[in-house]
Amino acid sequence: MEKTRCLIIGGGPAGYTAAIYASRAALSPILYEGMQPGGQLTTTTVIENYPGFKDGIDGNELMNAMRAQAVRLGADVRPGMAVKADLSSRPFHLSFDSGAEIEADALIIATGATAKYLGLPSEDKYRGMGVSACATCDGFFYRKKDVAVVGGGDTACEEATYLATLCRKVYMIVRRDELRASKAMRERVLSTPNIEMLWNTSTQEVLGDEYGVTGARLLRKNGEIFDIEIDGFFLAIGHHPVSELFSQWVECDESGYIVTRGKGTETNVEGVFAAGDVQDPRYRQAVNAAASGCRAALDAERFLKEQK
Repeated sequence: MEKTRCLIIGGGPAGYTAAIYASRAALSPILYEGMQPGGQLTTTTVIENYPGFKDGIDGNELMNAMRAQAVRLGADVRPGMAVKADLSSRPFHLSFDSGAEIEADALIIATGATAKYLGLPSEDKYRGMGVSACATCDGFFYRKKDVAVVGGGDTACEEATYLATLCRKVYMIVRRDELRASKAMRERVLSTPNIEMLWNTSTQEVLGDEYGVTGARLLRKNGEIFDIEIDGFFLAIGHHPVSELFSQWVECDESGYIVTRGKGTETNVEGVFAAGDVQDPRYRQAVNAAASGCRAALDAERFLKEQK
């Protein structure tokens, strides 16, 4: 049985940042990167809104740099996924798909959240080439172009109104004949002149060529099939926090996001901390995830000092 003072689960901006700070605090952290090393940023191209890069930076390049920094400072970064957790007592006991068994005095959960997609093969084909689940991240690339947003809730309305400030036209593809969003968001969308509502409509296929998305094939509830010409296809049908492995022990909200205490990263289990999108249903930005990874490492360091 391997032992560590600080174990970090998740290899995105939150996990790598936590590893950087935990390493500098001499906690000798072990980090398992999970099924998607680098997190959701590895599915994007140029990131325009991460501070410090005036010309933007490729998502994979940024994540590789964070990982390398953590390793240089002493973090033990490993591939692999946690498959079993026992957080009933300290030290916490976790098992991994490699067969490794680790006991940890402190645990930082930074497993992130995955955007929900429609499940279309063409959607997957053009992911990062016009298909996106983050208007704030990628909207800039579609200035003065036509795009579509799929969804009818508050998130979809927020994405559509944001894109409307940048794009020539925004189609909202809504499966029902009304929006599920709050009254204020509904009114904002319906009063925005360059947002066109496509009610009772679902997506059959994302259209494109070797350069990326060129359109979408849609189906109305009455059976009518029609195409629209667009340059960007944005999904806004929700996110799924990767918290199932820990939900038996840590408190989660009704959507599965881990609940943290006050302004810190502490969970209801003493010695367990959560950072990044797995506990953030609101902002879902890389810079915010990195900041919470920093806070989780500082909280873990303080906790371990108090235990001494």
